[in-house]
Amino acid sequence: MKISVFGVTDVTLGKHNVKDPRLDQADKLVEAKKKVYVQVDLVEAAEAANADAILTDPDSQADLILQDLEFVETRLSRNPPAEEKSVMEKLKASLEKSEFVFQAGLSPAESQLIAPYNLLTQRPVIVAEKAAFADLSPVLIKALQTSGYISFLTVGGKENRAWLIKQGTSAWDAAGSIHSDLQKGFIRAEVISFDDLINCGGETQAKRAGKMRLETKDYIMQDCDVTNFRFSK
Repeated sequence: MKISVFGVTDVTLGKHNVKDPRLDQADKLVEAKKKVYVQVDLVEAAEAANADAILTDPDSQADLILQDLEFVETRLSRNPPAEEKSVMEKLKASLEKSEFVFQAGLSPAESQLIAPYNLLTQRPVIVAEKAAFADLSPVLIKALQTSGYISFLTVGGKENRAWLIKQGTSAWDAAGSIHSDLQKGFIRAEVISFDDLINCGGETQAKRAGKMRLETKDYIMQDCDVTNFRFSK
């Protein structure tokens, strides 16, 4: 996932681990050779139009909104078709209230209509106080949540690892996020909820307590599911 850092100068760009404390908890209970966090790519403000989300502070929030408002006002001044005019007027009203485009309550059809314009705040914008950037992981976790992402865990053996997926992802697609072979040969997903893992004191204990479920490829993954994929080679 690519996140543009807009107006925040004291953040190092590049790859960053998102240190989810839930993976830390699982790592204490299940032995593995290493621990692997989800990673995101922080890029400069100039890449905001190509990013999945934008990270900014209160001082720079107005600049983001102003850029989109100027574009919307320009479109309205050119007397666009009635359908587009209606959407632009809705956006203008939201932006003038210091709301981002993604908060304007557009319908799917309205969002599709303005998608080609790639307004900056069409994507999720996460505003954090400057002091919050000293400990970046909580800010990045909020960015993932706001952008509609969750993670699932695989534990034991070579690594305890968090994998990033969109909310609503099926077990079949989640398997593919690890490796195409898991998806092609998918048989079942062995799933333990994170709460059950913690409450039972580990993966083995959760299995003994009957907390492991066998799910089909259509199962919708839940945040922090501890998952092992059965597949045929």
